[in-house]
Amino acid sequence: MKLNPFVKAGIGLTFALIWSCPTLAAMTETKNFGLEVKVTGQSEDDRDLGTASGGDVSGVGLDLRPWVYGESGAWSAYAMGQAVTSTDIIETDTLQQSDSDGTQTTDNGDRKTKKNYLAMREFWVGYSGLTPYPGEMLKLGRQRLRNDDGQWRDTNIEALNWTFDTTLLRANAGVAERFSEYRTDLKELAPKDKDRLHAYADAAYQWTPGNWVGIRGHHTHDDGKLDYPEPGVAGDSLDKKENGDISWIGLTADSDAYNWRNTNTVNYWGSITGMSGDRDTVNALNADGSRPTQAKRSDDVNGWATDIGVRLRLDPQWQVGAAYARASADYEQTGLESNRSNYTGTRSRVHRFGEAFRGEMNNMQTATLFGSWMLNDEYDASLIYHKFWRVDGNKPVGSNGINAVENNTDDVTGAILSSTSLPLEDGNKDMGQEMDLVVTKYFKQGLLPAALSQSIDEPSALVRFRGGVFKPGDAYGKQVDSYMHRAFIDVIWRF
Repeated sequence: MKLNPFVKAGIGLTFALIWSCPTLAAMTETKNFGLEVKVTGQSEDDRDLGTASGGDVSGVGLDLRPWVYGESGAWSAYAMGQAVTSTDIIETDTLQQSDSDGTQTTDNGDRKTKKNYLAMREFWVGYSGLTPYPGEMLKLGRQRLRNDDGQWRDTNIEALNWTFDTTLLRANAGVAERFSEYRTDLKELAPKDKDRLHAYADAAYQWTPGNWVGIRGHHTHDDGKLDYPEPGVAGDSLDKKENGDISWIGLTADSDAYNWRNTNTVNYWGSITGMSGDRDTVNALNADGSRPTQAKRSDDVNGWATDIGVRLRLDPQWQVGAAYARASADYEQTGLESNRSNYTGTRSRVHRFGEAFRGEMNNMQTATLFGSWMLNDEYDASLIYHKFWRVDGNKPVGSNGINAVENNTDDVTGAILSSTSLPLEDGNKDMGQEMDLVVTKYFKQGLLPAALSQSIDEPSALVRFRGGVFKPGDAYGKQVDSYMHRAFIDVIWRF
């Protein structure tokens, strides 16, 4: 992948600061370094709902994340590396998406997830001297971008990002583009990320104590070169098939509901978002293998989405709540989301659309009931029920959910030549239901610099179980398995 000279220089400068950390430490007024050790056990069965061989995951992984941080006056610098080894291809990172981008078959193997790999998670330089407010910072480099509900941004990406966080006003603005995965196994970007620039801004005002209203916007400009199919030439799943420009604008209101430390008797959140833009899509070859009359088609895209919820505190330890989310048939998210947040009122972040199903806001509506429990700073637990439906019973849902699979096999050898998602049954909206359980034991809280609050947002050590059981609905048809599960046990130490 080619990078422009400015990007090369910025990355080179950052790495120079990192690898000379003894010199940097000697120059800084405050210096910090450490190691995050994470052991993850994963059990999964089965994402394809029993319609294909495999689809199971069972293994243990070791994830080592060394980091270094330094400050000098208003300047700061941070870097976090990563080394992963595992017995199976498992998810040691909650920011990983559950789609198939990392494991899809390609004809060059440049995006094939491996059991063992090295990576650079973050490397950035920060400056906090633009205003006199302590909650303000400008960062340049690969960094964690995140908003409270995780539905717009929650990922590590190369960005120029400005954050302003005070008692009455919170704001973010920046531009971001993914140039590389910075992993030894994923040498190519997913097609949707190639040459896709993100520009975003948001602001929220505390109009009365504990109550916030806000506005947020996001724009993606994708001018990546499209790869047109050639007769007689095998296609690559990494070929870019779509580009275009899409904009989102949304309104929010909440009672600081994603802050698990608040003690409100009643917490609420609500958002509504509109999306519009245009997209160019490559046309496939004709059935006889010839080129189509038109190489691509252009379409307007429009959609809207909402997410609302309320949570009631029964006593200092127990909370219950309900939520509802709906996204129109043509709505899609920004591509930077994780959909993980603290909406149950605990410090453990939970997937908004199921730990197993992991749906996204695209032609989906979700009804949710939950209860949560916290004991001081030592334990928390959340029990969640989800019900999922399609909004349009004749259109597909997003790529992150559970997909049944249809295999194309060789008539002689029986080998699988290709796999495609099995279409959902027309007219059936019932996608299924799910029960989730997340339980965490925390250990002594470590003290970290405020600038690292987004990069390292957990106590110094914990043991956590995350699991979900999904029962598919009528939309999947009668040929699928009755249940699917995904479960994790995470053990984390920070030194």
